Amino acid sequence: MISVQDIRKSFGTFEVIKGVSFEVDKGEVVCIIGPSGSGKSTILRCINGLETYDSGAITVEGTKVDPADRSIAKLRTQVSMVFQRFNLFPHRSAIENVMEGPVYVKGMKRAEARDLAASLLEKVGLAGKYDSFPGQLSGGQQHRVAIARALAMQPRAILFDEPTSALDPELVGEVLSVMRDVAAEGMTMVVVTHEMGFARAVADRVLFLESGTIVEQGPPQDILRNPQHPRTQDFLHRVIHPMD
Repeated sequence: MISVQDIRKSFGTFEVIKGVSFEVDKGEVVCIIGPSGSGKSTILRCINGLETYDSGAITVEGTKVDPADRSIAKLRTQVSMVFQRFNLFPHRSAIENVMEGPVYVKGMKRAEARDLAASLLEKVGLAGKYDSFPGQLSGGQQHRVAIARALAMQPRAILFDEPTSALDPELVGEVLSVMRDVAAEGMTMVVVTHEMGFARAVADRVLFLESGTIVEQGPPQDILRNPQHPRTQDFLHRVIHPMD
């Protein structure tokens, strides 16, 4: 479904992504892990056309991702993104945030969009929060609204950019639970995460990114429990046993 082939991306003279290649099959959950600054979020933004890439190719179901092409608007309806900081409209209620895409991007009638938004908010455990504004919701609730908003576009795939990094620890579980449910329904997902437990439980494949290159990839039981590359071993030791 998603093909990333030898992409490179620089900001000025700093090369952030150095020839990264991987593919994501329909219904697959791929988790990208690695230290801060390794290029994880930039890869997601390139897949969704929010960033240009300097060379290589990214395709989604055979269509090349090109931010300068008219096809990018349609592609973004097929590949939704859940941002690290939620990016909800603060002046719109939860249900209005979820309705926004179906109404203004897909041309859905408001009554139909409201029914869809209500069912999705119920799905993510926010049935009683339809009319609440983002400022009235906890971080975990805001993130669940963001997931409902992504699902409202009825996408073929969803990209998650460190979905729990901005949350208090006690709120992490409620967001990961919703993501597990979405994955269990067969949604194709690419997740940048530092939650190793989530990657172990949900991912079909884990990529370890270091300094803009994929150092190691494979099933979570291999990468997370028996990594072969010394850099992966060191990273996981620091993440899982930070006080050692």
